[in-house]
Amino acid sequence: MDWGALHTVLGGVNKHSTSIGKIWLTVLFIFRIMILVVAAEKVWGDEQDDFICNTLQPGCKNVCYDHFFPISHIRLWALQLIFVSTPALLVAMHVAYRRHEKKRQFRKGDQKCEYKDIEEIRKQRFHIEGSLWWTYTSSIFFRLVFEAVFMYAFYFMYDGFRMPRLMKCSAWPCPNTVDCFVSRPTEKTVFTIFMIAVSSICILLNVAELCYLLAKFFLRRSRKAGNQKHHPNHENKEETKQNEMNELISDSCQNTVIGFTSS
Repeated sequence: MDWGALHTVLGGVNKHSTSIGKIWLTVLFIFRIMILVVAAEKVWGDEQDDFICNTLQPGCKNVCYDHFFPISHIRLWALQLIFVSTPALLVAMHVAYRRHEKKRQFRKGDQKCEYKDIEEIRKQRFHIEGSLWWTYTSSIFFRLVFEAVFMYAFYFMYDGFRMPRLMKCSAWPCPNTVDCFVSRPTEKTVFTIFMIAVSSICILLNVAELCYLLAKFFLRRSRKAGNQKHHPNHENKEETKQNEMNELISDSCQNTVIGFTSS
C-alpha cells in the first residue's frame, strides 16, 4: 500500500491543525504507520504457513487458522489506519473548496479579495472558525468513533490482546481436539500491546483536541455575548444618527427648493 500518498494529503491538513492535531499526526505516522510498514509486517509475514497443528487431516489446519484468526492483525491495523485517517480528508476538501472560491474571486478581480497573486492563496493558513470549525470538530469525533470501534473489534475478535502459545481446535473436519501452535507468540504480543497503547494515546489526543476546540468555541461565544451586553444599543444608536442625518439633508433640500421657487 502507498502510505506516501496518504502522508501527502494529511500533511496539507497538518498546516491548518491545532498544536494537538500536529502531535496526533506525528504519532500516527511515526509510531503506527512506520512501525506497521517497517517491523510488524515482517514479524507476522505469512502467518498461516507458520501455524502448526498436530494432525495430518486435510483441511483441519486451514479451518483452525480461520477460526482463531478471522482476519490478519496486519490487515486489521491497516484498515483501522485508513478509517482513522479518512475524516481528515473532510478538512482537506473543505480547505480546497475555500481556496478555490478565493482563486475565483481573484481571477474575477473582486475588490473583497485581498490577495496579490495565486501563490499567496495557496500558502494561506486558514483559522479553525466558522464552517471550518464544524468540519474539523466532526472529523475529530469520527476519528474517536473509529478508534474505539476498532479497539473493541480487536479485543472481541481475538479474545484479548495477548497471543496464546497453544490453541485447541475441535472444528470440523478435525477428527478430534487438536493442538495448534503459533510462531513467535511473545514477540507478537509485544507488538500487539504496543499498537494498542499507541492507539490509546491517539484517542487521548483526540479527546484533548476536541475539548480544546469546544472550550475555545464557548469562550468566543461568551465574549461576544459580553460585548453585546455592554453595548446593547450600539447598532440602534448608529441607525438613529443615520436617520437624523437623512432628515437634515432632506429638510435642507426642501428649503432650498422652496426658496428657489419663491424667488
